[in-house]
Amino acid sequence: MNLKGFLYILIPTFLFSSMEIALKIAGGQFNPIELNFIRFLIGGLALLPFTILYLKKNNVHIDRSGWFKIALTGFVIVVLSMTLYQLSIGMTKASVIAIMLSANPIFGLIIGFVFLKEKLSRTNVLALILTLVGLLVIINPFHLSGAMGIILGLLSSIIFGIYGVMSRVYGGKLGLNGLSMTCLAFLFGATELGILMGITHIPAVAEAIPSGFSEFSRIPYFQGISLQTLPLILYISVLVTGVAFGLYFLSMEKVGILQASLIFLVKPALAPVLALLVLGESMTANTIVGIVIILLGSLITLIGEKIAYSVMAIFRRNNPEAHPQVDELEVVKDKIENSELAKRRKATEAAVRNSLEEERESRELPSED
Repeated sequence: MNLKGFLYILIPTFLFSSMEIALKIAGGQFNPIELNFIRFLIGGLALLPFTILYLKKNNVHIDRSGWFKIALTGFVIVVLSMTLYQLSIGMTKASVIAIMLSANPIFGLIIGFVFLKEKLSRTNVLALILTLVGLLVIINPFHLSGAMGIILGLLSSIIFGIYGVMSRVYGGKLGLNGLSMTCLAFLFGATELGILMGITHIPAVAEAIPSGFSEFSRIPYFQGISLQTLPLILYISVLVTGVAFGLYFLSMEKVGILQASLIFLVKPALAPVLALLVLGESMTANTIVGIVIILLGSLITLIGEKIAYSVMAIFRRNNPEAHPQVDELEVVKDKIENSELAKRRKATEAAVRNSLEEERESRELPSED
């Protein structure tokens, strides 16, 4: 991986890992629903020029049904998932919510398996089990504190997994890449949230909301934005939301999906460290153990096929007649390794090695007088 590819992964990893910290700080100065609206409105606008360029370059036309799918995706990510996410940050530790959100790819696997009949390999099942165990260790249900925040954070992560599946399926059908689908979903979701915020200003609605839920009554739009808070808002909206998501999708195109997955592999470990340094949030022993377990589950998801093949190869050597599928896998592997293309590649590599060896030996021979 070259320096540019490394930066494609490093920058969004840091931005995503600092997301909960920035939102925690801003949460004390803004209504949580208002902050969610501002974040995705500005973040979507930051990605809009790249989306327009993509639509024109690829001659993408979206019909009424397509716009409805985008609007529905925006409702799921902005109105549902991220609203719950923002509320959960205000109720419990930012580091705990960061870890929960990082588990959303695992929930996406479950959703794809149940509703889309996508294949769920044994390694994915193992990763799922480890992730759930890690979450239980962190939550520590026998000594639960901040229960409502944890429940909302877990719901947010599950719904985020639904959004991931919807974005992938709908985006593919509409001819949109990940960045363009994200931009349009953000803008539609912010618009939908803005409409709901407007409803809370209707007197009958505002008066019907219980006093214990005052943050849902007459929700402001841009209240609290000043010269002092503007840098934080821009960091959350442009960098954490716009640039981070944009670079994440670019990293998938530039360095590959597996390498881009490192972003969510590192986030559960980096976010608690940043929360400790910036917010002074302590890391308990069960949090550290839970992080290690979740990282192991993420690592298995990342390189699961290699692990699975190695395990099956060992199993085949010890039990040659117990699992015929393993023999079939070995046959396919042999065909690939002994194909004409593989033979030509090996011959070319051997010729290059011989040429380099001969050149090296010629330089080492003493010259004759």
